[in-house]
Amino acid sequence: MNKENTLSMNPSFLVSGGVFLFIFALVHFLFAGFIRPAAEKVMATAGTASLSSFWVILKDIEQQVCISLMLFCIFLMVYKLWKLLDEEEIYSRDLLPEHNKDTPLNVDKALDELSSSSYSDTPAYSTWINCIRRFKNTQNVQHAADAIHASVENIAAQLESGNNVIRYIIWAIPSIGFVGTVRGIGAALAQADAALDGDIAGMTASLGVAFNSTLVALFISLILMLLMHLLNGRQDTMVIRTQESCEHHLLSHLHN
Repeated sequence: MNKENTLSMNPSFLVSGGVFLFIFALVHFLFAGFIRPAAEKVMATAGTASLSSFWVILKDIEQQVCISLMLFCIFLMVYKLWKLLDEEEIYSRDLLPEHNKDTPLNVDKALDELSSSSYSDTPAYSTWINCIRRFKNTQNVQHAADAIHASVENIAAQLESGNNVIRYIIWAIPSIGFVGTVRGIGAALAQADAALDGDIAGMTASLGVAFNSTLVALFISLILMLLMHLLNGRQDTMVIRTQESCEHHLLSHLHN
């Protein structure tokens, strides 16, 4: 995984693509093998009363796509949260515990230790490395402190940019629901003549497609927005802890 993916905490393109295809295939088989047959059975036995059935509400292609995108979006957010939790311990601790703060920091040794760590590409370690390199080049603690703020701002920007796909999916899901609404209303209008003749079953079914797709899409977007809010909160906490760690521990090493 490259450094950009590490800082944004996104899975690699191959992992994301594989999971995306797997989810869409799994949901397709679920709909084709279980949900649509169940909906057809309910509609055959209950008629228009079946429109409120859970299976009938879910059966259309727009709902299938929305559910697939929801599961992929949840995968992305869970992956990010797992990375945050896995690295949480390093955000607030001293990354150079073996170096005495009362003696001058051996800059080259510190850089070697941080760069050779398995966490060297994480936001916390990257910030420490950038700060120490700035101090090595300038021998000025204030310049190193400026590097902390610049690195933390870069981390925040990378995390924000890394959420673009998630935000797009959350925006796209209600749009797909509205596509189903337009499709259903169009199909209902096409059956207006039959409805005037007294056969309203076709129009009712088409209107069910219209409203059910929007209902499912909006409900999914509410769930995803909540998860997105939780993810953003954890990311903000990570950025704040990284800055506090650098200012408390790293600058203490550099001041001697």
